Amino acid sequence: MPSLIPQLVVDDARGYLEFLGKALGGETLHVMPGPDGKSVMHAAVRLQDARVFVSDASEFAKKTTANVFLYVSDVDAAYERATAAGAQPVAPVSDMFWGDRWGMVADPSGNLWQLATHVEDVTPEQLAERMRAANPGG
Repeated sequence: MPSLIPQLVVDDARGYLEFLGKALGGETLHVMPGPDGKSVMHAAVRLQDARVFVSDASEFAKKTTANVFLYVSDVDAAYERATAAGAQPVAPVSDMFWGDRWGMVADPSGNLWQLATHVEDVTPEQLAERMRAANPGG
């Protein structure tokens, strides 16, 4: 079990679990219903080798938004799958100066998901040069 697991608090946890499955290949590991039997007090989702916890917003846990970075084996396919499942495009997939192919989407709950595939290792010197080239004015 990872020692650090983000908790995503949303308005419709059951719908969000479906979204994570369709959009990012998330596997729901377990769901603990709330006292009313309908809401989700706690759910665990596997995203590749990572985990996220999901719950419905309540008086004790207000809805939050997060910015999550997820490495995937094929960022282009993951981006397409996420947008087909209802995520909104934020930044198109493109090759980035730090050695990743990267794009960003916003999920239906307002969380940002940065999706990336690592394509090349970049030395500190290459990174500095590429940063200068990408930001010529500053």
